[in-house]
Amino acid sequence: MNILVVGGGGREHAIIHKLTESPKVSRIYAAPGNGGIAALAECVPIKATDLEKMVEFAVSHAIDFCVIAPDDPLVLGMADAMEEAGIRCFGPNRAAAVLEGSKVFSKNLMKKYGIPTAAYETFSDPAEAMAYVRGQNRFPTVIKADGLALGKGVLIAEDLAAAEEGIRSIMEDRIFGQSGSRIVIEEFLTGPEVSVLAFTDSHTIVPMVSAMDHKRALDGDCGLNTGGMGSIAPNPFLTPELLEECRRSIFVPTMEAMNQEGRPFKGVIFFGLMLTPQGPKVIEYNCRFGDPEAQSVLPLLESDLLEIFEACADERLAEVEIRFSDRAAACVMMASGGYPVSYESGKEISGLEPDGQSSRARIYHSGTRLEDGRYYTAGGRVLGVCGSGATVAEALEKAYQAVGSISFDQAHYRKDIGRRALEAGK
Repeated sequence: MNILVVGGGGREHAIIHKLTESPKVSRIYAAPGNGGIAALAECVPIKATDLEKMVEFAVSHAIDFCVIAPDDPLVLGMADAMEEAGIRCFGPNRAAAVLEGSKVFSKNLMKKYGIPTAAYETFSDPAEAMAYVRGQNRFPTVIKADGLALGKGVLIAEDLAAAEEGIRSIMEDRIFGQSGSRIVIEEFLTGPEVSVLAFTDSHTIVPMVSAMDHKRALDGDCGLNTGGMGSIAPNPFLTPELLEECRRSIFVPTMEAMNQEGRPFKGVIFFGLMLTPQGPKVIEYNCRFGDPEAQSVLPLLESDLLEIFEACADERLAEVEIRFSDRAAACVMMASGGYPVSYESGKEISGLEPDGQSSRARIYHSGTRLEDGRYYTAGGRVLGVCGSGATVAEALEKAYQAVGSISFDQAHYRKDIGRRALEAGK
């Protein structure tokens, strides 16, 4: 089969690497891809959000199956456009992708169907939002832009001044663009965070190995929110008993709620969960694989990923066996200095082999370009360095050993990825 993977980051690199293991795959195209992906797929210079050109390419190159990995093209309706052109694809249609595309929609869905989540209110007027936080006077409080914001559209305000500044920056200064025309203000939940990715064909939902993300830029969970500075899998806080509770109260009800709303979801639902003293609650939904969660979850998948993708598209997921290794994986993100605010690109990367890999760990390229046989930085998050082992500790040791052998000017990475998991295991 000829496969087209839409996107050009570490998540897409992890997906493509796993697809190369399928005997059904003959050729993979990545649009736009990146320097590291180029070792596995033919990169095509089409923006992930250019629906028209992407469909034209898929038709003209006899693509048998398209994998739409990022949130933007899904929310714009790329799956609908592909299917109208006769191209089978993996990823929710526009109506279902609103689960991530609008936090107001997803919060209202959870309230309507009794899916546990933080108490909240929504606002389209900054003055009303300011009056609400003053009246509530409960801190910390969480402020979220309604739409997509590269995984950074969430502010945690520790006091009233920070809350007012957050509302102004999102709704008036539009630091997240039109995504900030509406906001959600919700209670601050406490407890361990867990990421669970789940395959679904709208009838069956199958959770993958759980993961732990690390959103903040600096050690100790300090600094600004990022797209993710690293991840580990499995997450030790999600016990088999809690997983079953999540399946019963969150996973299946979400799938069924989308069906009830006339928005059947086929693809991956990302469940961002908080294990509160009152039980698991949903922090957020995403309509695709998380990044960097995919980089630590997919290496543990033992089944054929393309077969799973096809089963989701064809609504026969119940017929497919999905197996995960009982090993562990860890991904440490190497980022450009200054990320997630301002940073320079074009720094030469040393320590990689000609194919962009390392003998010490698997490397998933997030933001790189390949020029004359050399790799250069081309984004905020540059490389996801992924180790695997019998335990999380062993996986982390391998990942950090590899990180130590790779360098570029002003490289930044957290040195405490997985620490909470290791402490929990003591």
